[in-house]
Amino acid sequence: MPDINELQIETALNALLHKRGPAKSICPSEVARALAGEDDWRQYMEPVRQVAITLARRDLVQITQRGEAVDLDRIKGPIRIHGPVRQLNSE
Repeated sequence: MPDINELQIETALNALLHKRGPAKSICPSEVARALAGEDDWRQYMEPVRQVAITLARRDLVQITQRGEAVDLDRIKGPIRIHGPVRQLNSE
């Protein structure tokens, strides 16, 4: 089992969102697979979800279920991660 920390999860999550492009979303399983490979990814689902929730609380990403923003304190079931919520001012 690879030793994967929160910074690695956040970095992979951001890279996948960037690669996917604006107005698109990713599934936490995509992040887990990118970090751990096809055989070991399931054990990283909860850590990925927790990092996504932390980022959502900081308004850096948005988490949705069935296309709607979700209450971060009551997440159950499949989610999608959208980002970034705030764009840097380019002025």
